[in-house]
Formats: sequence, C-alpha cells, structure tokens
Amino acid sequence: MLDLKTLIQSQEIIEQKLSKRGPTAVSLLGQMKPLLEERRQLNVALESQRLALSQKQQHMKALAQAKDQEALNAARAELKTATQSLASSEALLEEIESRIQSRLLLIPNIPDDDLPVGDESCNQVVRVVGKIPEFNFTLKDHHTLGESLGVFDFERGVKLAQSRFCVLYGAAARLERALIQFMLDTHTSRGYVEVLPPFLVNRASMTGTGQLPKFEEDLFKISDPELFLIPTAEVPLTNLLRDEIIKEEQLGLSLTAYTPCFRKEAGSYGRDTRGLIRQHQFDKVELVKIVTPESSAQALEQMLVDAEFILQQLQLPYRVMLLASGDIGFSAAKTYDLEVWLPAQNTYREISSCSNCRDFQARRTHIRFKRSGAQSKPEWVHTLNGSGLAVGRTMVAIFENYQQSDGTIMIPDVLRPYMNHAQKIDFKTGFLA
Repeated sequence: MLDLKTLIQSQEIIEQKLSKRGPTAVSLLGQMKPLLEERRQLNVALESQRLALSQKQQHMKALAQAKDQEALNAARAELKTATQSLASSEALLEEIESRIQSRLLLIPNIPDDDLPVGDESCNQVVRVVGKIPEFNFTLKDHHTLGESLGVFDFERGVKLAQSRFCVLYGAAARLERALIQFMLDTHTSRGYVEVLPPFLVNRASMTGTGQLPKFEEDLFKISDPELFLIPTAEVPLTNLLRDEIIKEEQLGLSLTAYTPCFRKEAGSYGRDTRGLIRQHQFDKVELVKIVTPESSAQALEQMLVDAEFILQQLQLPYRVMLLASGDIGFSAAKTYDLEVWLPAQNTYREISSCSNCRDFQARRTHIRFKRSGAQSKPEWVHTLNGSGLAVGRTMVAIFENYQQSDGTIMIPDVLRPYMNHAQKIDFKTGFLA
C-alpha cells in the first residue's frame, strides 16, 4: 500500500511514476483525488467547528458564573446543535477515510526507476545460462511423454475435480516429491529457514500481501468460516510478522516453504490448457525475505542467485529477464523472471519470479522494526518473495529436456539420490529403472 501522506504531498510525482505501469494505475489514482480534496475540505471545516464549539463551551461557563439562566439555556441549546453537527462531520470524515483506504488498497506499487518502461514486450534479457539441447529425433511434449509413460492422468484428474487437475502416478509422483525435497535441502543449506505454514489463510492475510481485494475472483475459498486456499506460500510466510514491531537484529530473515498452491486462473482461459503448465493446483517451493530498507536491493539479487542455483544444479538451460514497468505484479517494485527452456515449445517459459516489494506489503501487514537506540522510531520493513521453484514446471522442463529417443526420461544427477539412485523413467512401466 502506498503511503497516504506522500501521496497527498506528491500527487504529481506519484502519478508520473505510476503511469509507467499503464493507464489503469493512473485511473485508480485519479479516483482518489476527489476523495482527498473532500477530506481536506472537511478537515478544514472540522477545525472551524471544533474552535466554534470550544468558544461556545467557554461562553457557557461565563454565563453560568453570571447566573443568567435564560441566556444559559439558549447557549446550551446552541452547544447541543454544534456538538451534533461536529459529530456528524466526524462520522462523514470517518466514512471518507474508509473510502480512501479502500481505494488505496487497489492502487499497485510504484515501479523502481531502473525498470524498462512498457509492457511485457519491453522485458529485458539479463543473461542466458546453459546450452540449449539438440535432438536427432522427433520431440514430444511433456503431456505426450507423461501419458505414454502412464504417469500423467489428466482424464481422471477431470473426473475427480475438473479441468486443469492431474493425477501423478509412480515415477512422476516420486519425481515431484524428489524435486520438493531437493529444493528445500538446497535452500536450507544456503541459509533459509524451512517453514510449514497453513494452506488456508484469512482475509487479513490475503489483503496484507495484495491478493485482496483486487484478485478475489482468482482465489479458491470456503465460506464457513471464511478462509482462502493460498495461491502461494508468500502469503502465510510474509504474514507471520503481521502487526508486529521487531528488533533490527531480527531482520535479514530468509524463509522457505513447500506448499501446494491453488489458483482459479480466472484471467487465463484458453491459455496452456494442455499439460502441467497452468494447473488449478500445483506445488511450489517459495522463498521470502524480510529485511531492512537499505538491504532490500541486494537481497533481491541474492534471492535471484538462489533460485538460479536450482536450475544450474538440474542442468536446465534458462534465461533471466528484468520485467518492464507494465509487466510487474501488483505488489512488486522490481521483478526478475527466470524462464526455463522447453524444447517442445521451442521457447523459454517462466518458472520463477523474484520480486522486491519494498515497504508496500509492510504497510498493508503493519510489519515494522526498531533500530538500536532508545530514541529510534519504528520503520517499515521491506519484503521480498520468489519461487524456488515452481515444482510442476520444473518437472515439465526435465521431461522435455531429458527425453530420450526411446521415450524414456533421464533423471538429473542431483535428483538420483532422491529417486533410489535410478537413472531414468522407463517407457514401458512408468517406474524407475
């Protein structure tokens, strides 16, 4: 959430920065202007009313001392009217403040100044890592490979739930579990603390990280009690410190968690309907950092390195993209995407997004810290999040990059200890060989 005081004092600057996101963000800001002006005028009127009320109270005291009962009764009636008028104005101000806060929750974060300006076509390639594999046989996509091996069952996924659900069998189920364990082991060895959070959270948690109120249609929820299935572990991990003031020495928090993630994908009808790329339920290992403001830029670079390390260990070719101002997420100020190479699609596809949200989520979750020294005032922390990685998409990349001419799938070296030291997924049985 943007700082209201800064927004009021620097409307033109904020509008200029938000314009880099596109016209929608500017329009949302424009809707705030009449409310802010109404709030300003009402505050001026309230100040005048409070002064007038104070004067009437002083006048009543003087009349009481003079024992002028008739004038005192008239003054008492005027005071009652003035008090009621003030209460009415204060209630109106409270209503306007509530409307301002509701509008403020819909305005996205301000993009960093160093981002390329524009939509996704303006995203910049930062680096390309790994050699794209060459094949001397006809490639199959992961969907075809998984069904041929008997380890992906989309048809029964539909029967059990609906489209965009899948059942994994045998070696695929084992590979999913292996990937999760490998990612967690790797991140914890690099300083992250593993967390197992709830997979259902309340409205305050979803609002704190920016999923609500803007993206409610994309969330799965239950109504009694009202709880939401998490779309990412970013939500519970970031909200662990909600409404807390912590010590500066507690910061530099690095957290990791495996969770299933649930998304309606409401805005993606017709996109990636085949295979595991865009499912309603998928597994992900998430990274979250909570740091001081001056360290968040470096924390983002380190998070990116940590996510990249997984791809490097799996020997999957990928590239790093710096997202343009119009393509970053709602809560992000700066985002890097990791895109893994998928041979069957002959393109790179997103497998991780690493974002610095600066103090945007901290203001919504009310997470502050206090520096050393008795006179220091609480400050907002900075929060960061990233995928380390999306597990299903990692499996897709392994199936397609490690496929063999006979339809079997070689298992990356680093995963073999987690797969009973098997070298490949066999075509005939779908189990480990």
